[in-house]
Amino acid sequence: MIEPTGHSELDALLPRIAAIAGLDADALETEQTALLGRKAGVFTTLLKSLAELPIEQKRTFGAAVNRLKTAAEAAVDARRAALDEVAAQATRRAVDLSMPGRKRAIGGIHPTNAVVDEIVGIFRGLGFSVATGPEIETVWYNFGALNFPADHPAMDVHDTLYVDVAPAAGEQGDPTLLLRTHTSPVQIRVLQETPPPVRVVMPGMVYRKDPFDPSHAPAFLQIEGLAVDTDITFVDLKATLAHFARSFFGAHTVVRFRPSFFPFTEPSAEMDIQCRLCAGKGCPACKGTGWMEILGCGMVHPNVLASAGLDPEQVSGWAFGMGPQRMAMQRYDIRDIRTLYEGDMRVLEQFR
Repeated sequence: MIEPTGHSELDALLPRIAAIAGLDADALETEQTALLGRKAGVFTTLLKSLAELPIEQKRTFGAAVNRLKTAAEAAVDARRAALDEVAAQATRRAVDLSMPGRKRAIGGIHPTNAVVDEIVGIFRGLGFSVATGPEIETVWYNFGALNFPADHPAMDVHDTLYVDVAPAAGEQGDPTLLLRTHTSPVQIRVLQETPPPVRVVMPGMVYRKDPFDPSHAPAFLQIEGLAVDTDITFVDLKATLAHFARSFFGAHTVVRFRPSFFPFTEPSAEMDIQCRLCAGKGCPACKGTGWMEILGCGMVHPNVLASAGLDPEQVSGWAFGMGPQRMAMQRYDIRDIRTLYEGDMRVLEQFR
């Protein structure tokens, strides 16, 4: 029970404060704002009116307003606590304690991400830094700067996903944007911004018009590596990548290099490891060859160095690109790359 204040306009609020005890949640919120709101609440308005009162009335009227305001705040807090308790009791009554408990899913790192982290860690230990770049690229960064000829089949729409950018009013759309088909454009961006010596790894998503099969996917992670300095040779490339393969797969991993061709490297090679799933006997994952290709590599083509603004007579370099999903298949004995995309908890919970 709140004692009257002797001020008629304040005593008129007493029934309103007493009625707070019977409000529901929505009405309580509304009444709290009306009475106690900082900008236009009743008590805020009353306290602002003190400035207009004679000095002899300010003390008694201000004390009465503060006493009622405190009572209103207490009434709101008490009603809210009561409503919360009613809601909690309803929840407790709705729980059937005889029902079996639900198993809670425990998160973990996806095996592909774990492989990416490990690969990056190995190269960090060799003095490489990490760089990233945009997934939507220009034709020049994705192909032109990497020494692709203008009629290269990789540039056709049946291989590459071009981005249809809606033009602004009165403007032409930009037909030169695409979803990058490899992380090699990051090499150009790094070399444009950082003078040699450069040693960097570049993980990221890439996109191609490939159908799903046991060893291919249309969207997948790739990791590029790049080393540019004076007097770098193919011997440095082979030694570094062989060290990486044995650090990742084990000291006795069998490695081979095969001649290959990429527009952006010369000479070019593929590096294979003996298939760990079939021990070299042949299986669907290695297409019966006994070998699993894990990366392409080679010496950076002089035209690529020139595209990045470097003098190929002064510096040289090597580069590689690998797919972490294939590395995960070898590491975890997974025979179909599609398994890594399905989100099957029965598989993923094994990698917690």
